Amino acid sequence: MAIESERKFLVASEDWRHLVTHSVAIRQFYIVAGSDRSLRMRVKNGEEAKLTLKLGAAERNREEFAYSSTLSEAETMARFALGDVIEKTRNIVPHDMLRFEVDEFAGPLSGLILAELETTEEVPDAYLPPWLGREVTGDARFYNANLALNGMPDITS
Repeated sequence: MAIESERKFLVASEDWRHLVTHSVAIRQFYIVAGSDRSLRMRVKNGEEAKLTLKLGAAERNREEFAYSSTLSEAETMARFALGDVIEKTRNIVPHDMLRFEVDEFAGPLSGLILAELETTEEVPDAYLPPWLGREVTGDARFYNANLALNGMPDITS
């Protein structure tokens, strides 16, 4: 078990693109999606499958349990997916001593770009990169399970 401590942001500019050090294609879907728990299957680059259980309200800190799975199991479970299967490219973008994961969504969520910062440290806004936009941590509309169930959120509100 791990405690996930995550901040999430909209992305305001394209300035992050030239800073990417690594990218991975992700396909993920949800088998359980509730206000205080989710069970998702994630496949990275079509090679590695992982089943993850997250517990706790959709806030900054949640308990997370992750288990390796096979691609065959992932394909079987995909038949039970709730809502849409999420497809995205995760880009690793370092900034000073921080590591951002910038997710560029495809398919029905095409055009949505979110940046995540996983850290237990308090990071003052002055240390955040200028390409970040509005913080949406705790805004359940931007959690992947809700994106799968409800589609593209209105990013103007």
